[in-house]
Amino acid sequence: MAEVHHHDDEDEYLRSELALLQFSDANFKSPLSPTLFIDIHDEPTTNSGSESDSSSSSQSEQVEHPKDEWLPITESRNGNAYYAVFHILNSNIGFQALMLPVAFATLGWAWGSVCLSIAFIWQLYTIFLLIELHESASSGKRHSRYLFLAMSAFGDRLGKLAALFPVMYLSGGTCVILIITGGGTMKQLFKILCENDNGVQTCSAHSLSGVEWFLVFTCAAILVAQLPNLNSVAAVSLLGAVASITYCTLFWSLSVKKGRPEGVSYSTTLVSQESTMVKISDIINAIGIIVLSFRGHNVVLEIQGTLPSNFKETSKEPMRRGVTISYILIAACVFPLAIAGFWAYGKQIPDRGLLMAFPQFQKQEVTKFTIGAIYVLVILHCLCSFQVYAMPVFDNLELKYTTIKNKKCPQFVRTCFRLLFGGFTFFIAVTFPFLPSLAALLGGITIVPVTYAYPCFMWLAIKKPRTKGAIWCYNLILGCLGMVLSALLVAAAIRNLADKGLHANFFKP
Repeated sequence: MAEVHHHDDEDEYLRSELALLQFSDANFKSPLSPTLFIDIHDEPTTNSGSESDSSSSSQSEQVEHPKDEWLPITESRNGNAYYAVFHILNSNIGFQALMLPVAFATLGWAWGSVCLSIAFIWQLYTIFLLIELHESASSGKRHSRYLFLAMSAFGDRLGKLAALFPVMYLSGGTCVILIITGGGTMKQLFKILCENDNGVQTCSAHSLSGVEWFLVFTCAAILVAQLPNLNSVAAVSLLGAVASITYCTLFWSLSVKKGRPEGVSYSTTLVSQESTMVKISDIINAIGIIVLSFRGHNVVLEIQGTLPSNFKETSKEPMRRGVTISYILIAACVFPLAIAGFWAYGKQIPDRGLLMAFPQFQKQEVTKFTIGAIYVLVILHCLCSFQVYAMPVFDNLELKYTTIKNKKCPQFVRTCFRLLFGGFTFFIAVTFPFLPSLAALLGGITIVPVTYAYPCFMWLAIKKPRTKGAIWCYNLILGCLGMVLSALLVAAAIRNLADKGLHANFFKP
């Protein structure tokens, strides 16, 4: 009878802990039960030999929550600094950087360069804050998901309120935009290959509709997404990183090599504006293009979560090396794109940036093969980047399943989850093909706080530096500036939409 009562108590305790799992990350020191966890205690034991063995074991390896081995982000922790480089480059460099010359057309050479440098240093600083906050050797806790870190820092309710929508949008919403961009680029690639300069089709193949191109891209992305975990996507991220670096380099180098179009002017677009309010709005929108050109903070903790860690050698050092290498390459792409792109096209740069300017101005100087190759690289990068940004969504879906079922997600269910996600993102992409037009508004709500503000506040909440000390003031000021910048970008984006309108082509990509 007592044994039955003991099992009932243990089952009730297990259920309560499973419920708490929704709001916590890998907590290594507190075991759920002796059958599920390796118990680590700091209290002295009567047996000095067992005490020595326990101490040696605790120093050599952190004991992980068993559910971490069931979830796609932390299923494999055998990554290294090079894998981190691949994932960071794949998730950070992207088509949004092709918009940088548009910002320079408004801000000019000097202020454009200053703002780009500040944004680069600012977001690099917050990445290093996240790396430090990922784990604590003293407490044995790893936060391998951005949302869980926010909840640990701000509390369950405030953390979810502040970070849940931004993190989910920056995963699922980014995948939607990748479908729109990748599918649209596929359509342009077909046009390049099968039409002559006069728009007459030269091959017998029938062009697909916008919806069909979106479907082709989504099917390819979900096929690759059947890879089981984030570590297994390392080769895909390497391909995406190579593709992104290559097409960024081709864009700026060919723009410089082929020369500038006639009549290029470097006077800012503000000269033609008479209203002070319009000028202020244009400046804020240009700053927004720059700060939104850096992304990937919402998956930094997830990437670090794939690295091995123990009490002697944590994951911080390899992650720092990975970030350092990555950002040297990112700087080598972003700064030439902005400067050379503005040099080549001046204020004639189209609103959609280099992706439209290059074929528009250089069509006669560059072969179809070159333009087609660039489009193929953009498509490849969109496909590869999709995998990294979709992984937190897959992880969250499987977390819900394991919480309810208390077992690892079967392969069939995992496949169904990923097919369901692919179908949902495809539906959103078809329904809202104008979503990239809302990038400034949604980016101000999501990317700016997650990238520029929250890491500073989380550092203050978790590390608790001396109040009113230099570090405390520095992070508080940066965090507040990030929130102010977010509010300004949202206001400017709303004003821009009210002034220019929105081409809401529902279901007509």
